[in-house]
Amino acid sequence: MTGSNSMSSGYCSLDEESDDFTFFTAKTSFFRQPQAKQVAKSVTREEEDEKPTSLTKEEIKAKIDDYNSKVTENGMKLSSDGTYTGFIKVYLKLRRPVTVFSVDGKSPGPCSSSDSSDNRTSFYLPNDAVKQLHISSTTMVREVIQGLLKKFMVQDNPRKFALYRLTRRDSQDLFQKLPLSECPLYLRLLAGPDLENLSFVLKENETGEVEWHAFSVPELQNFLIILEKEEKERMRQVEQRYAAYREKLLWALGQVESKPG
Repeated sequence: MTGSNSMSSGYCSLDEESDDFTFFTAKTSFFRQPQAKQVAKSVTREEEDEKPTSLTKEEIKAKIDDYNSKVTENGMKLSSDGTYTGFIKVYLKLRRPVTVFSVDGKSPGPCSSSDSSDNRTSFYLPNDAVKQLHISSTTMVREVIQGLLKKFMVQDNPRKFALYRLTRRDSQDLFQKLPLSECPLYLRLLAGPDLENLSFVLKENETGEVEWHAFSVPELQNFLIILEKEEKERMRQVEQRYAAYREKLLWALGQVESKPG
């Protein structure tokens, strides 16, 4: 299994906040109201759909020919034994930090923390991280997860992660957790190359609650350090924003008081 990746340099997990704020009085507001942002609803489906009916060798060949006619590169190749190979893209949407071995003792980003005892580092992967994998029709989800973690040199237990299929229906993002025995390339063949019809996303294996016992002591200590850094940064941002609001409010009050009568 081979792959190529595209990553940005930002590792912070801090959510971006809007710079538009509104102060309300009994009658109206001092400042313009922020434009409403249309957020696509996201739904996670844990239940598994019925597995698609297996295709005959002739049907697979027809599907591959149709698939390849719609792409200019990274097509699928059918082998004489009936198996086939191709590429899938996996998007990483991880909310919690991952653990890697640091290189030369250097932390990979500002929102990272190193444990000098065993040269391990915890940090947040960028939200736009994507990996393209070359797999076969027999490659299962568990192997895809293990391959992704290996490519990013992640040391965490693969059971902490799950592969989801992302589809869109009625302006909603639908996430369905895939079983470990599912074959992603087969799903890609059925859906075609259009990522709007099907995408693969690596997320935390949501079980309702965080399984803290699955983390080692150094990992938990690194999480605390990262959270403290985020807390200080968030406090600084809030203080800076409200200082700006205070200046605007004082300016607005001055404008009202300066008017005659």
